[in-house]
Amino acid sequence: MPRFFLIFLLSLLLIATLSAQELSGSWKGRLVMAPSGCFPVYNLQFELQVTDSVVRGTAWHFSDSLNFVKQTLQGTYRADSQLLLLRETAITSLQLKADCIPCSKHYRLTYHKATGNNTTDEQIRGTWFTPGGLAQDGKTLCDPGTLVLNRLTTQKTDLNKRTQLRNKTNALFKEILVDSGLVQIEFFDNGQIDGDTISVYVNEKPVVYRQMLKSQAVALSVPVDRQKPIQDVVMVGENLGSIPPNTALMIVMAGKERYQLYLKADEKQNALVRFIFKEKKETPKN
Repeated sequence: MPRFFLIFLLSLLLIATLSAQELSGSWKGRLVMAPSGCFPVYNLQFELQVTDSVVRGTAWHFSDSLNFVKQTLQGTYRADSQLLLLRETAITSLQLKADCIPCSKHYRLTYHKATGNNTTDEQIRGTWFTPGGLAQDGKTLCDPGTLVLNRLTTQKTDLNKRTQLRNKTNALFKEILVDSGLVQIEFFDNGQIDGDTISVYVNEKPVVYRQMLKSQAVALSVPVDRQKPIQDVVMVGENLGSIPPNTALMIVMAGKERYQLYLKADEKQNALVRFIFKEKKETPKN
């Protein structure tokens, strides 16, 4: 085999491998359904793991902490056309209001990447449909729709982010037992807005980096279920603001429960809130 042809084949293989690796990770956005749906527009998050052209992962559909569906994902990725084909294969967690029936979806998505001004924007976007057009009950219509997901990523300085986490003590503020499967968290400045800036880690993984606390929430969603029964959420005070220490109001929505916590972080310690999944107890039937 000519040497130049071998080099060409190896280059194609390298490009395909790198393209597949680019898709691994977390993606979050909005999914649009027909106006007749229970939630015409709601949140959707993919956790994807790509090996060669094989894709596996999970899909979280949620409008709030009381209404969510978690499904497993399988599919393929075609690096030459940047085409991602996925299908939901099984429901692993479910909590919906009584009149809502979940639709198991197939997705046809394409990967897009734009780089400029030291930032990189990545999206997967396209369409979805339900085979047969019917929900899990075999009666409710599932009209097709569209979606756009953005990569949940950290900046290029991420290698240095955990310094603040490791060089300070994580002071346990509260342990919260949850049975909802999905916890929604919002951070606000506690009192006067004075420039307090925080980072947030979930099980040592950075999910919020150097965001200033304002009247508008710094929001995130954390799955807590059988697969992830313990989730440590750590708030790091990146500065002390103009009124030390760094303080934040943390609002937690877990199922029907709402918690209002007042956290404090300074130069020596971070604020740790631990979420522990606990199964619902079945009500005995008479």
